[in-house]
Amino acid sequence: MIIGVGIDVAEIDRFAESLKRTPAMARRLFVEHELLLPSGERRGYASLAARFAAKEALAKALGAPGGLLWTDAEVYVEESGRPRLRVRGTVLARAAELGVRTWHVSLSHDAGVASAVVIAEG
Repeated sequence: MIIGVGIDVAEIDRFAESLKRTPAMARRLFVEHELLLPSGERRGYASLAARFAAKEALAKALGAPGGLLWTDAEVYVEESGRPRLRVRGTVLARAAELGVRTWHVSLSHDAGVASAVVIAEG
């Protein structure tokens, strides 16, 4: 059963400028694993914007309650290349309250825009 669906878009250049202007913002939005590529290099702005859009979409799928922490949702990629969500803390508590057992996530970035869709399934 579908419990919630969320979608979000982020303008990549605008998101990049925000991160450049306020470098500490990256630590408020992302866990360390999200900021780095498997090689240890810093992830690009398009990828980070897509991850941010996924977190926004996840919040919408949960009904956009207040009090969710950005770092309580983590976007990671399986070896196959499939994006996944790992939730904990405030996000896990809200998901449990709603009966979410499975997450589906799709990320994209093209033509200066990053987008994400999240489906919460019970």
